[in-house]
Amino acid sequence: AYCAETVSLHGLTTLTEEDFIDSMSVSRDASIKAALARLDDVVGLAGVKAFIRSLYAQLKTEAERRDAGISASGNSGTLHMIFSGNPGTGKTTVARIVAELLRAMGLLRKGHLVEADRASLVAGYSGQTALKTRQVVEQAMGGILFIDEAYALVSEDGKDSFGKEALDTLIKMVEDRRTDFVVILAGYPVEMNRLVSTNPGVRSRFPTEVLFDDYSQAELMHIAQQMLQADGFTLSSKASERLVEILAKVNAAGGREQGNGRAVRNILEMARRAMAVRLQNGVCEGRQRSKHELSTLEPSDFS
Repeated sequence: AYCAETVSLHGLTTLTEEDFIDSMSVSRDASIKAALARLDDVVGLAGVKAFIRSLYAQLKTEAERRDAGISASGNSGTLHMIFSGNPGTGKTTVARIVAELLRAMGLLRKGHLVEADRASLVAGYSGQTALKTRQVVEQAMGGILFIDEAYALVSEDGKDSFGKEALDTLIKMVEDRRTDFVVILAGYPVEMNRLVSTNPGVRSRFPTEVLFDDYSQAELMHIAQQMLQADGFTLSSKASERLVEILAKVNAAGGREQGNGRAVRNILEMARRAMAVRLQNGVCEGRQRSKHELSTLEPSDFS
């Protein structure tokens, strides 16, 4: 940094307390706070947030115990977990935050997220599935492998040899390289329970299940407002009332039919398209449309 005054010999040769501050530690603390702040910004999911914060507390305590020289058995538990919930409940979003948090804590080298599903892991010919699965797992090394609809890997009748090969390969790599990456299996609650109950290897290596509840009507509206604000849109008072009515029906559907955050995104996308058609078909009389006109959704935009 530029200094307007002449630096003395004492200043050039004397170490002060500030010189011993671990900049890496300061940066790491800031990254942890940023990840937890992102978690707080997620709408709803009180139970999920409580679990992530308890996991952080546990991992931080274990690190402090190691720094204090407290011996342990070497088995600090597994970070592999199951995310169960209906579509649009924020499972992928939270997985990204977990990856960011674990990287900030020094538990993952990269902290990236690799998304996969059955098509990503299973090949069409015998012997190729194991190779394909290993390639995907290698991409996730240093980060998190997020497998959506993981229950689709294995059929209920147990006759799907390709899917079983993918699951067996995954479990072996989880065991062999347990400290190199984290696996999150995600899917519908009922199907994920079946996967765990019929595959002992999954049950023992993925002991933690995190349940993502459906959003309430108020939470769906909050999500909609966040999405609109991020894209520079607002609702007229009548449009807001209309959207509340629509989201009440979405919430009433319940279960997989609700759609949650995904349904909100689709509703807003259709409304924005309807708004564009309304504006382009309307009379502008040679004048430039105002910012209000270009950013305000009206009730007619919600079919």
